[in-house]
Amino acid sequence: MGSVGDCFDNAVIESFRGRMQTELLNRRRWKSRFELANAIFGYLEIFHNRQRRHSALGMRTPIEYEILYANNQLA
Repeated sequence: MGSVGDCFDNAVIESFRGRMQTELLNRRRWKSRFELANAIFGYLEIFHNRQRRHSALGMRTPIEYEILYANNQLA
């Protein structure tokens, strides 16, 4: 993260938002806000955090990375 006013301030969230837009939001039309909210929740909790590999984490899922980090902290 950068300092206040740095051009890299929002890079992480902007990258995530663009990826979510491409992989989820632009693929269909949503009938209600409730349906959209459920789809976003499923995308985050099931796909993004448990299945999708991230290059910034060494091509691991966030869950795998957290487990690896916790094991390294104990050692």
